[in-house]
Amino acid sequence: MAEQLANVDRTMALFERPSMGVQDETAFAAVKQAIAERFAAPNVEGFLRSVEAGKLRIREFEAVLESGKLGGDTAAEYGKLSDGDQGQIREFYLASLEQVDVPLRDKYFKLYAYY
Repeated sequence: MAEQLANVDRTMALFERPSMGVQDETAFAAVKQAIAERFAAPNVEGFLRSVEAGKLRIREFEAVLESGKLGGDTAAEYGKLSDGDQGQIREFYLASLEQVDVPLRDKYFKLYAYY
């Protein structure tokens, strides 16, 4: 058995993220939708401008959330989620901010910079 595992070609293996169930579908969907709306093409520049005006860092999800930049009741909905669901939401938020077009990311460089 160990010999079979040693002969597996791991260079072509794909990473598969394990699926995690969502405990509170309604709250999860509401928070995810609020994030998706902010990062939608017509809204993203206004969102980035509001984060910049609030002197927030874009990667500090909880600070952006608590400031109301993701919507008035989004923080309350997020608070209802389990730790696992909150982790999935944070991951979705961080993935969304990395998908912003490069010219916009360059324009709002200070939001994205690590310093």
